Amino acid sequence: MQTRILEVCVDDADGLAAAIAGGADRIELCSALGVGGLTPTRGFMALAAKCHIPVNAIIRPRIGGFVYSDDEISIMLADIQAACEAGLAGVVIGASRPDGTLDRAVLERLIKAALKLDVTLHRAFDLVPDFDAAVEMAIHLGFSRILTSGGARHAEAGLPVLQHAAEVGRGRISIMPGGGVRPGNAAAFLAIPGIFELHASCSQPMEPNADLVDFGFSPANARRTDADTVRQMKAILA
Repeated sequence: MQTRILEVCVDDADGLAAAIAGGADRIELCSALGVGGLTPTRGFMALAAKCHIPVNAIIRPRIGGFVYSDDEISIMLADIQAACEAGLAGVVIGASRPDGTLDRAVLERLIKAALKLDVTLHRAFDLVPDFDAAVEMAIHLGFSRILTSGGARHAEAGLPVLQHAAEVGRGRISIMPGGGVRPGNAAAFLAIPGIFELHASCSQPMEPNADLVDFGFSPANARRTDADTVRQMKAILA
């Protein structure tokens, strides 16, 4: 039986510390989790590299979709180099073609730049028109895992696709549910044969600061990584 792994996504230093204190097995390092996560800064990468657990940086240069221009690809290649130089364990990447299929040519370039780093395919996968073909491409390209909500806004609604993808990729690639994964539904994902990794923010709402919200410096619905929630998730994975 595979060792179960909890990956916690964080976007600030306090969140990183809370995830580690709660017992996370791996970190997805981001900025701007409120829009699905963007590339973290070099400084944040350097801080996270000091952790005693693996840290994978998401490489996503902007909000929106995953069809990238040549300039944006250059940015991603430079950010992957930064992750390598920081000493991180891996990167989380994805790229699409205008029809929603995975962009093999761009992904090959990004993976080549990652050298020996662990590579995760992010939720660009959730927009593909053919999940089976996308799983096979991810395997062929050498991804370790696919982070996915099963093509739904929230992973709980994507359970049938997650189950099928796990069947297709079992023994060849890890299917890692993410997107609304929390202590109350984690067991449903772990019940799927072949699934042993979960991705979650393990966050709780923050009390909004009215002045910061009014000035646009903070969203009204801000959340923060919560160590106790991480511990709850870890207990379920035990």
